Amino acid sequence: MKTFNSLIAIFSFAAIIAGCQSQPENTRESELEETAETYSGLEFDLQGHRGARGLFPENSIEGFLAAVELQVNTVEMDVVISKDNKVVVSHEPWVSSTICWGANDKPVLEGTDLRIYSMSYDELTNYNCGSQPHPDFPLQAKIPTFKPLLNEVITEVEASAAALEVPALYYNIEIKSTPEGDGVFHPEPKEFCQLVLEVIQDGNILDRTIIQSFDVRALQEMKELKPSIPLALLIEESADFEVNLAELGFTPDIYSPSFHLVNEELVKACHEKNIKLIPWTVNEEEDMVRLLDLGVDGIITDYPDVALTLKM
Repeated sequence: MKTFNSLIAIFSFAAIIAGCQSQPENTRESELEETAETYSGLEFDLQGHRGARGLFPENSIEGFLAAVELQVNTVEMDVVISKDNKVVVSHEPWVSSTICWGANDKPVLEGTDLRIYSMSYDELTNYNCGSQPHPDFPLQAKIPTFKPLLNEVITEVEASAAALEVPALYYNIEIKSTPEGDGVFHPEPKEFCQLVLEVIQDGNILDRTIIQSFDVRALQEMKELKPSIPLALLIEESADFEVNLAELGFTPDIYSPSFHLVNEELVKACHEKNIKLIPWTVNEEEDMVRLLDLGVDGIITDYPDVALTLKM
């Protein structure tokens, strides 16, 4: 694990490069300043997607610490379960060839054969998931790292926030489950939720945690286990708000669709039911501005540094 000072140095370097790359015109800086002034003081939940994926390896300790330094409101992440019932922070329930290398930097074969649910956590740490260049994020720092445990992320984020004297962060944790994946890529929803809830409670962050999922079963189980915990329904394609709520069977605290689905009607429908609307994954400044104009309650982004200019 790198020291925090090393992390700051790496982040500063990445930020400088990002600033240079993102300003192709001389007017870019003035445009950003003008936009930032427009939204200065506006309250919205700035969430770092998988930490700060545009700048650091996704779902990595380093990425989450960068998000803390940027003073996001919420760190967003995904969790899966290992063979030995450890709650692992990972988007896929397998070792992905897109972001991971094997021992001695050997390539990982494409596909889903390297199931995390079929390997112990110790086995999983043999895979380097931070050094491989990401095809979608060319400015992402390359750091040898492995998939962390949820309890490790909580410990590091809490310590960093305290050291930097920034407000305590919220955690938006996605349960990665599907009906087809039960018993293959993960346990059934009830056991999955119990394992996650135990880590959250042990980490003393229950009052600052949101549970999100595309799988309505996971949200239904979590509501049964811990009715007080805020729940977010993730939506990828369906634009039918009422149908989606009917399938869930109750009113969620947060409705979290792909940002392409957000329009004035959806904002109104959510707010009429006292549901917060927090879309994902919003990476372009123009889209951030459009969504804030519509009145969304938050933004999930790979580039919290860009969104931060709208919040300062």
